[in-house]
Amino acid sequence: MSCTEVISLDQVRARKHWTTLRQRLHEHFDRWLDQLEAALPEVAPTLGQVREAIGALRQQLTGGVAETIVHQTHQEEQRRPQMPCPTCARLLSARGPVSRYVEPMVGTVELERPYFYCQVCQAGSYPLDEVLGVRAGRMQSDVQQAAVALATEVPYETASMLFGQLSGITVSSERMHTFTHQVAEGLSVVEVAPSREEIERRVGQVAAGRLRRPVLVLGIDGAYVPSRPESARGRRPGQARHRARRARWRHEWREAKGFRFYLLDGERIVHVLSWHQVQTEGDLAEALQQVKEADLIPEASVRLCVIGDGAEWIWKHVEALFPQACQVLDYYHCSEYLHKVAKAQYSDPLHALQWVEATLTRLYMGNVGQVLGGLRRMRPTADEALKAIDHCWGYLNSHRGRTHYRTLRRGGYPLGSGGMESANKFICHVRLKRSGAWWYEESSNQMLALRCAKYNGTFPQILTRNQHRKAGV
Repeated sequence: MSCTEVISLDQVRARKHWTTLRQRLHEHFDRWLDQLEAALPEVAPTLGQVREAIGALRQQLTGGVAETIVHQTHQEEQRRPQMPCPTCARLLSARGPVSRYVEPMVGTVELERPYFYCQVCQAGSYPLDEVLGVRAGRMQSDVQQAAVALATEVPYETASMLFGQLSGITVSSERMHTFTHQVAEGLSVVEVAPSREEIERRVGQVAAGRLRRPVLVLGIDGAYVPSRPESARGRRPGQARHRARRARWRHEWREAKGFRFYLLDGERIVHVLSWHQVQTEGDLAEALQQVKEADLIPEASVRLCVIGDGAEWIWKHVEALFPQACQVLDYYHCSEYLHKVAKAQYSDPLHALQWVEATLTRLYMGNVGQVLGGLRRMRPTADEALKAIDHCWGYLNSHRGRTHYRTLRRGGYPLGSGGMESANKFICHVRLKRSGAWWYEESSNQMLALRCAKYNGTFPQILTRNQHRKAGV
């Protein structure tokens, strides 16, 4: 006795739906093949000719596939005769279908959707737009996200050119700038920072198999950004019928103060959190305060170390926020002071080099007292040498508690701020210090915030935040 398979009505409808959909997709593909045939040369085409022909038509293929799927799977919504008003619940009748073109990454898609208007509330809506999740404007969220991701790495003009070559979609440099501004607007350090759970995961990976807690370094430093004043906005000389003239505004270099948390894993640095902005020391301290109040740093699981130069404001804020942290004066900043003394004191370069190397060795071994005593015993050969010696002595003496380099090395702590300097380079310098680039403060801070989010690993959630904000969530 054979077994009879029982097929539900829903299964029958699903099979019929997909059969119809496949048939329409085949029809679209056949039409696309006709276009491809016309685009290819009659003789045997080369691989380059095939690539160019397919590349020129790829958006039509993928966009048409997306359009066919949408039309087939949302027929009921497209033919919807009535709907209740979202505000007053009155039953509204559909008006004639309104055509709209949207452009996701796959290509242009035409939507035919009914329009509903409530005369009482004086508001209209397109339910199909909400069902499909399309945003206002022609270009959709995935195009905007890809454009912003590219614009944070290269100049806007280059990003526009590369985006067109890689995707087949034309996005002007001005639109790239607008997208970037929309995504980065109002970002704070907590929004670009990884979650507490993610930071603990990175700490756990470094701590695995070790007896001591890993060293978490907080580096604080600044990098200069080429800036232009707000008065430079508006019509520039040289546009339209005006003859090009030199800009009437003066540029300046503004300091982008920032901090970076990173873990030491042997010879490797594990990035945790960066925040760089053109800001005052008070703004930076407030950002550090926000990080601490959000409880993002698992201080009980790490040995926190703060490294910086001799700027007093750095240590003032560090001692207030992280009083238990180990404080380290950057060894290489000390080296710069000693080299200035040697250059001013000794006329013989060889003698100067010998003195610097001997003094640095004492400092490296943690004998800062001997270095200070040696500076006091020096007999200046000129007024310039006297100033350099006094300056160096005052610098080392005021930070002598942060120069126990021998003990620090044994504890696995860093002596130099190379990790922070590299953050300045790959977050700030690589993107903002371009030939001919002069940034408004708002634009530079937005770009810095996005680049921090990229290296913090939070760029996707920044894009999601922008989508929710536009949707009013």
